[in-house]
Amino acid sequence: MAKLFRAAIMGPPGSGKGTISKRIAQSFGLQYLSSGHYLRESIAANTEAGVLVRSYVERSMLVPDHVMTKLMLPRLEQLIDHSWLLDGFPRTLSQAHAMNNLCQLDLVISLNIPFETLRERLSERLSHPASGRVYNMGFNPPRVQGKDDITGEPLIQHDDDKPEALMARLRHYKDVAKPVIDLYKSQGILHSFSGTDTDRIWPYISSLLSTKMHTQPSNSFQTQTP
Repeated sequence: MAKLFRAAIMGPPGSGKGTISKRIAQSFGLQYLSSGHYLRESIAANTEAGVLVRSYVERSMLVPDHVMTKLMLPRLEQLIDHSWLLDGFPRTLSQAHAMNNLCQLDLVISLNIPFETLRERLSERLSHPASGRVYNMGFNPPRVQGKDDITGEPLIQHDDDKPEALMARLRHYKDVAKPVIDLYKSQGILHSFSGTDTDRIWPYISSLLSTKMHTQPSNSFQTQTP
């Protein structure tokens, strides 16, 4: 790509952000930047930001804006000459303004998935805490039940993926995301996609990116997800 292209993807827990992000990265050659990956990496490396992150994660608290920007902005500075897709950042208006001071986004994808679909997906979701790998018993099960495919270590269901916690998570997401969505809508770069099936949403996202990036996708993935 001759011109740099920078995008972000937003959506509530269970919306399929990770799946769609990986498809975008594979199909359009964008570097996939996951805030969750950087959080885990910083904790493992015991960096200054990682020590701060751990102090919140261990108490099951949300990582505050000043810590997230301290973690993410240096990464984005390092990639100032690259095209990328951000997943998980910016989550808040404060984070969005901090990032805007460094670089401007070309496109923001917002996923709108019905509550019942999110509830079903999250009730079947298992994860490998150390790597962040996510499985779903309905469409992406581990090869051995309850075990991570790579390490064989046990998989867990997060407490906040359980139905009783989901409503609070979704309410918090909507409250925090709305000002960010409104900001990007006012900038004319927000594109929203609604549905219950990732494979049905994907062609519309792919078509949008083809138009915006003036390129055709490479179809190197298989569509077997909800």
